[in-house]
Amino acid sequence: MMAKRKGRAYRRRKRKGWVNRESMEARAANTGANISHETEYVQLRKWLKKKGFSDFYLVPASFPDIGRGLMTTKALQPGDLVIALPEKCLLTTSTVLGSYLGEYIERWKPCLSPLQALCTFLIAERHFGSQSPWKPYIDILPKAYTCPVYLAEEVIDLFPGPLVKQIQEQKSVVQELYLSSKCFFSSLQPLFSEHVEDVFTYSALRWAWCSINTRTVYMEHAQSEFFSREPDVYALAPYLDLLNHSPAAQVTAAFNQKSKHYEISTVTKCRRYEQVFICYGPHDNQRLLLEYGFLASSNPHNVVYVDKDVLCNHLSQKDKLVNRNLLFLQDEGSLENLTFGLDGPSWRLLTVLKVFCLRTEEYLLRKNVLLGLSVSADNERSSLELAERLCFHLINENQKVMQQFSKLMHDRAEVSEQLELVATLRREELRILQASVKVLQNMRIATPR
Repeated sequence: MMAKRKGRAYRRRKRKGWVNRESMEARAANTGANISHETEYVQLRKWLKKKGFSDFYLVPASFPDIGRGLMTTKALQPGDLVIALPEKCLLTTSTVLGSYLGEYIERWKPCLSPLQALCTFLIAERHFGSQSPWKPYIDILPKAYTCPVYLAEEVIDLFPGPLVKQIQEQKSVVQELYLSSKCFFSSLQPLFSEHVEDVFTYSALRWAWCSINTRTVYMEHAQSEFFSREPDVYALAPYLDLLNHSPAAQVTAAFNQKSKHYEISTVTKCRRYEQVFICYGPHDNQRLLLEYGFLASSNPHNVVYVDKDVLCNHLSQKDKLVNRNLLFLQDEGSLENLTFGLDGPSWRLLTVLKVFCLRTEEYLLRKNVLLGLSVSADNERSSLELAERLCFHLINENQKVMQQFSKLMHDRAEVSEQLELVATLRREELRILQASVKVLQNMRIATPR
């Protein structure tokens, strides 16, 4: 007997089944394993409940390829409140002034900065351990960070030149903060049975600085007479700071003066049992690494920066206009943020290159170039060729670094996690540069001769 043919309804159901299965697999990647039963989170939630926070439909979870985050146990609609943390739960300079440190801060001259005060408090509370009322929060803070101030020098040297400069500046800032705080730390000796030098070490200060730099929310405070004039805009927000960053997340976040809660609301839908994200801003991965110690996958803001020194090395030193153009562009503030993206060189980079490619007889038209006006077909073509040479230079540099990376991975297994940051950033850089080369080649073909 001939087998009965299956009709269109069956095929529609089958197709629908496959679609459902595929969407279930996609959702599974965003669904984490609930870890709210782990001791540190149980203690944190109990502690927060005593302070007036009880909306626990966001639960700590472990997510594939991401790690710890917060998962929602109910579906969220646009406009829904994601989290509302009472003011009593926030750790701010008011918390510090109201503590055992208050009298020491109030009489110290010159005044401490808000950042110094918060760092000092975190270090002291971590040292006090089980005696600290903030222990449940301190316990969930990372023991170490992947911020650049934690990175080994040989790892730092593998990053792109512009980022290396920023990392060294950041390390200097933290070192200076430590040195400028040492006298104040010494004044706290009556509070400790141990020598304060053993409590307030550079390592402890670095940990506290990273905790504040990577985890605080922006919250303006009234200027206190006991602090320096530096902006007092920090608030550590327990539990809320378990939310991870995604470039695609759309939320609103602010301290509500009426309810006295720090509130985050979602602008988009979020399915039940999916991870809830917030967005730290439209930052590329170099900025995210510098400020927060991580890299975001599929980050649409990623670019490759062109260092001024690299640019100058590709300019003809015989050209008498080079120095004049450099001064002109510097005065115009045009030599910063020169980048390549997946869509080719930025308008800013291409404009700068057009200025450098001006012939002597075109020099007086340099301001026209900054206004976006075309000077000549020859200038357009020369600037694209220069952009392409820069691109190939950066590709060659990238490949040399990846060779060094392979050797270091073999020789320095203890910094393998740090090296993975380099590899991820450099692979993304190579992808962008290769895409830019193709864009530039198409642009050259389209430029009239």
